[in-house]
Amino acid sequence: MILGMSLSAFTLFHVAISLVAIAAGLVAFGYVYGTKLNRGWTALFLATTAFTCVTGYFFPAEKVLPSHIVGGLTLIVLAIAVLALYRYRLSGSWRWIYVVSAATALYLNVFVGVVQAFLKVSFLHSLAPNQAEAPFVIAQVVVLLAFAAAAVIALRVFHPNSTPALAAS
Repeated sequence: MILGMSLSAFTLFHVAISLVAIAAGLVAFGYVYGTKLNRGWTALFLATTAFTCVTGYFFPAEKVLPSHIVGGLTLIVLAIAVLALYRYRLSGSWRWIYVVSAATALYLNVFVGVVQAFLKVSFLHSLAPNQAEAPFVIAQVVVLLAFAAAAVIALRVFHPNSTPALAAS
């Protein structure tokens, strides 16, 4: 039992939060291309991504796993994004720091999603049972390049005024 839930129920809860975080992150990041932020989607993305990372540590493990390291890295870049947005209000260099840290947090969540898909989806697992085979590597490289390109574009177009344009939810 984890937090009063069976392991399978907790896993489902964790996956649901992860999917909400990814979806909210994609929507929130889409607003950046319009040079504004949406308060609701941005807060939902930041909160659910943090919650996903934290709940990941509740799974039983006898040693530190790669997922723990990725979760820790994600929490660090989320903290930077939160500081850039809510404390420094995207002023000066905090604009690009926010874009890079938010994009990195979203990328890391999707990275884990791809890993889990290759572990749990039988068709994908058969293509890359050890996650070292070409289909897995190609999938991860495509995701990385897509996020890198999206971040570069966002860095070019996202220039809010000195006070960030936060759209209502």
